[in-house]
Amino acid sequence: MSSTANITQDWALLHEGRLAALVDVAIAAGEVTLQHFRKHDLVVDRKGDNSPVTVADREAEQKTRTLLSERFSGDTIAGEEFSEQSGESEYRWTVDPIDGTKSFICGVPLYSTLLALEHRGEPLAGIILIPALNQAVVAATGQGCFYTDDLTTWTAAKVSSQSNLSDAVFVTSEVKTFATRGDDDVYRRLEKSCFLTRTWGDGYGYLMVATGKADLMVDPICNAWDVAAMVPILTESGGRFTDWKGVETIRGGEGLGTNGRLHEEALKLVRST
Repeated sequence: MSSTANITQDWALLHEGRLAALVDVAIAAGEVTLQHFRKHDLVVDRKGDNSPVTVADREAEQKTRTLLSERFSGDTIAGEEFSEQSGESEYRWTVDPIDGTKSFICGVPLYSTLLALEHRGEPLAGIILIPALNQAVVAATGQGCFYTDDLTTWTAAKVSSQSNLSDAVFVTSEVKTFATRGDDDVYRRLEKSCFLTRTWGDGYGYLMVATGKADLMVDPICNAWDVAAMVPILTESGGRFTDWKGVETIRGGEGLGTNGRLHEEALKLVRST
């Protein structure tokens, strides 16, 4: 595939249309979130773990599930807000309707809508959509990684060539999360070792790494739906995604996404001493 692409057309026949659907469905879910974004009457509830959730989270996930069920009724669908919908096919979808709900609630446009697809238990494709900015990065195994800032024109996405941690941009979601898991010293090591530290986190942080604007994104605590899209996106853009032990998994409870060149050095910093 060339450095520019019409994703939905080029991917229309792959995996019986699932790759093209990945993009279309994510955009539709993102549009649902925008209907509630920066609305003064937004009601915020608390889940069992005290994390916030809104009507936008629930409606966007329901939209995703409805669209996928209509087109691929035999596929399994998992998400953050509702119980898993089991299917008999070899495909599994994972949706996080709003990754960065706190940002969403505060009116910060860096929240993301995430959708990922697995085939036979292996990561196949994923998209990080930033609905409020019309930005997205999407990838599928063997098909490349592509970025857009208008949801129309897609260009090849590539990680940075940075090989010196001392010149690197390190991003994360919340500094206090390191302390929550008892690893505030890990944050201090990363901050001290890198050139610039910013909390451009959640899915947006991984988009920054995949497009070469940041060099490493670190999640001290995460769920599968937070990072299910990251393996294909970072792999196809030339980077790496693993847990803090160096295992390529979305179910390790933590995440490290880098440009690849810095991965081993970053692993040394995140591993507890």
